[in-house]
Amino acid sequence: MTLVDAPPKAAGPASRRRRSATLLTGCALTALVVLLALVSLVWLPFDAGDTSGGRLAGPGDGHLLGTDKLGRDLFTQLMTGSRIAVGAGLGSVAVAALLGVTLGVLAAFAQGWLDDTLAAFLDILIAFPTLLLAMLVVAARSATLGSAVLAIGLAQSAVVARLVRILVKRVLAQDYITAARTSGTSWPRTVAAHVLPNIWPTLVVNLALQFGLAVLAEAGLSYLGLGAPPPNASWGRMLQEAQATFTTAPAGALAPGILLVVLVIGVNLVADGLRDTLDPATRRRRT
Repeated sequence: MTLVDAPPKAAGPASRRRRSATLLTGCALTALVVLLALVSLVWLPFDAGDTSGGRLAGPGDGHLLGTDKLGRDLFTQLMTGSRIAVGAGLGSVAVAALLGVTLGVLAAFAQGWLDDTLAAFLDILIAFPTLLLAMLVVAARSATLGSAVLAIGLAQSAVVARLVRILVKRVLAQDYITAARTSGTSWPRTVAAHVLPNIWPTLVVNLALQFGLAVLAEAGLSYLGLGAPPPNASWGRMLQEAQATFTTAPAGALAPGILLVVLVIGVNLVADGLRDTLDPATRRRRT
């Protein structure tokens, strides 16, 4: 069962190839960074705290991209930074999904003034600046990667909850929900068997987009000193440390910036590809 009763339209070969190319390109770009993150778990060119490479040295002597202002290997920093970026994105999305789906489903069952109150509450949370929320979390827990992930996840959970609330309300208005309830199916079973399967395609696409936003948010927080503390090599911290030496050693800023762009673009292309593949309306048009 689907939510959209649009007349089916056959998708042409060119349209299918375009969707496939978008998804494959996004997967390739994302896999590049994920591969760096996975490799960094078992192997690094140099120790993350090794400063024996010489200050701002160029590529050579085993240093693929040179060294930073402290003499640390830039490629090693990039690899550990990819691990932090991917971990922060996954952690934030997990927090957002857990809280957002739970709150969104509960809000969808609300009626009258309670429904209006919850909707207004979600709008307020969405408007609340992520940076300010991060400062509050850091003040309570100290500046760590976990604090950044928690702050980003809390901020994104409101976006997910509002989307889930809208989607669930739309599903609850369908005739098959009434039929399920009339047959004696309990609300928890109805949600598990009928509601969640109908909202997950749209939800997965939104969570993929939230992953990219979480990576950018973590980089921004680390740039401001609210993310993973030294010696963790967050891309945001690398950008902050390299800004003073950009003219003499541009690789220190360009390398993490490029990888950040690659990951975010890759995840957004994956989201676009998943939307075309999983969206109920699109599936009907392709049949």
